[in-house]
Amino acid sequence: MGSQRNGFNKERFILSVDVGTTTIRCHVYDKNATIRGSCSTQVVPLYPEVGYVELEPEELWKGFVNVVKGAVQDAGVQMCQMESLGISTQRATFTTWDRKTGIPFHNFITWQDRRATDLVLSWNRSCTMTAMHGIMKLLYFFTRQKRLLAASIIVFSTQHVTLRLLWALTHYKKVRQAVDEGNCCFGTIDTWLLFRLTKGQVHATDYSNASATGMFDTYQMCWSGFFGYILSLPLSILPKVENTCHDFGSTDPSIFGVPIPIFSLMADQQAAMFGECCFDVGDMKITMGTGTFMNINTGSKPHTSLAGLYPVVGWKIGPEVVYLAEGNAADTGTAIKWAQKLDLFRDVQETSAMAYSVTDSDGVCFVPSFSGLQAPLNDPKACASFMGLKPSSTKCHLVRAILESITFRNKQLYEIMLRETHIPFKKIRMDGGVSSNDFVMQLTADLLGKKVSRAQHHEMSCLGAAFVAGLGVGFWKSKDELKKMQRDDMVFVPQTASKDGINNRNREYIPVVQSWERALQRSMYWYNKP
Repeated sequence: MGSQRNGFNKERFILSVDVGTTTIRCHVYDKNATIRGSCSTQVVPLYPEVGYVELEPEELWKGFVNVVKGAVQDAGVQMCQMESLGISTQRATFTTWDRKTGIPFHNFITWQDRRATDLVLSWNRSCTMTAMHGIMKLLYFFTRQKRLLAASIIVFSTQHVTLRLLWALTHYKKVRQAVDEGNCCFGTIDTWLLFRLTKGQVHATDYSNASATGMFDTYQMCWSGFFGYILSLPLSILPKVENTCHDFGSTDPSIFGVPIPIFSLMADQQAAMFGECCFDVGDMKITMGTGTFMNINTGSKPHTSLAGLYPVVGWKIGPEVVYLAEGNAADTGTAIKWAQKLDLFRDVQETSAMAYSVTDSDGVCFVPSFSGLQAPLNDPKACASFMGLKPSSTKCHLVRAILESITFRNKQLYEIMLRETHIPFKKIRMDGGVSSNDFVMQLTADLLGKKVSRAQHHEMSCLGAAFVAGLGVGFWKSKDELKKMQRDDMVFVPQTASKDGINNRNREYIPVVQSWERALQRSMYWYNKP
């Protein structure tokens, strides 16, 4: 799709930005999905009070614009050669703003924020929820619809937007006033960026982002009128939900000098899934970044979970909707960074060798629970902890215990997925910063008893958003063309099974995992105690 300008044929590119929890990253991709230019900047979280985690909107906007300009400059090309822009973002991080001026009423309240913990607990124990659970159980008894059984045990979580938004509506007078005047816009990061990029012309999101808020009905494919009603959330402030691959409009020429068509908005985990080409039912990916997110493609039907797995929309492209079942552990990279701050090691690259330098963790267990424990335990008040420390425990033992805890959570989530979905897993692909750790990769393969592939590029969210944007403008023609460009860095094979067919490493780890599960139990409900 080259264009003849200044007498020579100009190559065309796809631009993609991923706004993650710790980094904003932009890549310029060519036709072979090779990165031709990159730029990144840090996301600086604010902690105004204990449990509060915010982002400053103006800083995020500046970071976004700077990485786009920096990546195009790094590629040595011009902005006018950008065919399309794709945007992938961390999920369930939101703000509200003035519809007329575009000025936010407050900082972004992030998915890690725990200010609504007490609200979550009081709602989960409320008469309304008890009554709803009872009615759903009764309806399930008569209809045997599994969806109603899942609704009978559904609980609110701090990770979803729902009760954090209710908190904001309760505590911020300006927001309530704007809602009353019909002048309030709500949006996750993708929606707010789109609003800014189009100078207030477009207030929209896509199905993947909407489905990760906790306010979206994945069965009806619309905002949940039910939750809007019981929580008195004004649905008028919510953005229009569009296909993941959609012409969202173009960036205002004043921002980058030329208008760039925006053809994909995508939630980061779903984008990583698309970047890994997990297009078939049974394809699984595990992203290990700030948190771990395990997703399996469940096809054209949302998975109904009884263990706390969350059904999200993977993507909607044209008439096709792909659903994913998702389990997550909130503190993966967080735990490693915390250990680095304590000087347990200098460079993250050392951690794998440190873990391998000792034969075991010397009975030390680490519970990675800075943000509570997610499925299957679902306890927002659990604490992070080391247990089983001895005078003989060294830094290497502690590091190994942290890395083991990440793989044990992988095993836990995998077993729930296996038990609940009854889908034979076709392939398991791993990405994210922590996937560069060979110890974690090998132990995960051993404990799952499956081959796991590590992608050559760890930033799959960026690639996924680029793929969708590229398909939207015909830069790439089909998913098959995308699959051909997939490149593996390494495949980790489980250690050979013994004669009785049981994986040796798995057997060796049974008592270690059992000790770790005891440590989990002892860390639970910690913050309830006086």
